[in-house]
This record gives sequence, C-alpha cells and structure tokens, in this order.
Amino acid sequence: MEAYTDFAYVYDTFMDDTPYAEWCEFIKKMIMEHGISRPVRTEDVLDSEKNLVLDLGCGTGTLTELMADAGFDMIGIDNSTDMLELAIEKRQQSGHDILYLLQDMREFELYSTVGTVISVCDSLNYMLSEEDMLQVFKLVNNYLFPGGIFLFDFNTVYKYAEVIGDATIAENREECSFIWENYYHPDEEINEYEVTVFVREGFLEDAGKSQDENKDCYRKFSETHFQRGYTVEQVVRLLETAGLRAECILDADNRGKVSAESERVFVMARKERKL
Repeated sequence: MEAYTDFAYVYDTFMDDTPYAEWCEFIKKMIMEHGISRPVRTEDVLDSEKNLVLDLGCGTGTLTELMADAGFDMIGIDNSTDMLELAIEKRQQSGHDILYLLQDMREFELYSTVGTVISVCDSLNYMLSEEDMLQVFKLVNNYLFPGGIFLFDFNTVYKYAEVIGDATIAENREECSFIWENYYHPDEEINEYEVTVFVREGFLEDAGKSQDENKDCYRKFSETHFQRGYTVEQVVRLLETAGLRAECILDADNRGKVSAESERVFVMARKERKL
C-alpha cells in the first residue's frame, strides 16, 4: 500500500475544494442519531472509551481537527510519515489533544476500544484485495465498543472503470501544478494513477521541504498509487464476514439511493451488542 511522501506537502493545496466541513457535519449527525460516542469528556472509563472516535487513514488531519473542534476525543491513524507530520503541525496550532499513530490500517493496534471509527476520502480503496479489506474490517470490529458504529466511504468499480480510468487530469496553479494520469486494469479492478507535481521551491520551503536556495526554481516529483474499486455487494459481504452489520448505504455525493452510476458510496455499519 503506497504511502504519500513528497505529495503530502501539496496535498492540502490541491484538496482545498474538498467538502471536509460538510462531511464533518454529516458524520456528526450520524453519530448523534445512531452512534454511542458523544462530544464530552468523562472520568468514567467505559464512557471515555465509548466517546473515542478513530479516524482511519486520517492523512493530514483536516477532518480529524474538525471533529476535535466539535468536541470529540480523536485518534488518527495513517501509514504516511509525511502526512502525519502535517497533521501534527495542525494539532500544535489548534491545541487539540489528538493522538496520532503511524500504523498500517491492516495491522493497527489501539490501547482500548472506541465508540466510532470513521474513514473517508476513499482511504479504504487502497486495500487492493478482499483479504486486505476483510482484515481491516475485522480489526475495526475488534476495537469497536459493543454497539459502536463504523462510518466510511469507498469508490466504486464504476467510477474507476467508466469515469476516471484511463483519463488524464491536470491543474495549474501559481505555486504548483500537477498531472494525474490514470490507468485502469479491468481484470484486477485496480486503478493505477501516477501524479506528477511541479512545485516552486519557495512553496516547499514554507512547508519545511525546500531543497534549493533559489526559491523561484520549480521541482518535479512523481508518485504512483494503486486503488481498487469495490461493489456494494462485496463490501456488505466482507462486513458481515467480519461481524459487522451494514445499516445504512447511501450515494456519498447526493446522500440518496445508490445506483449503478454511483461513484462513491457511504456506509454505516454497526458492531452487534452481545447479550
């Protein structure tokens, strides 16, 4: 599973139109209506575990910070050192008491159970096999407090095969530009994408990554990532195998019913309470 390296330092720039605030409001609503976590601190050990929210694949911590702003006790996990460095910088600025862990989501370990697990922005699509996805789901089930919920999204096979597969996307900005080339492999249902970035050294210096004294020079770097598309049927089956029950499935873009042309799907799954 590829970890973000140099691209981490321009990630927030190119993701500045991502509706994180809207996602946060929706997630808060789902937790308050269906979950067991609450944005309060308590001395009771069991209540404190129920109120913990884990952001799985937290990246640079944008959503993690928003959830902390809302009062939730947050943990963030990501397997990219560079992404977590930026998340920690945001934590230093905000003063939030967020625990960040450098871990692969297929092998993550926590010190306690949590009441809610969230994973957005297609982080789970980095699981390139059903075995890897199942392993993540089993770990989520293992660390969820009984009755806790798992809120996540994933990109569909349709999105990779029909929308972005074999497409080239480019964006040009004053400080940095990128070319994003997609190559879809239908047999494996895997999308390979190569991102080439041109970034001004002065911009990288602001991010603490400059390698050149000439701030007007541009540096080029590339990263290759792989993501796999999944169907709703696959995800529901894997959740059930892991001991989780899907209770809500929506088109993540319009919050309506999932269709054959849905590109991103939102799921709420629950860990059953043992009698």
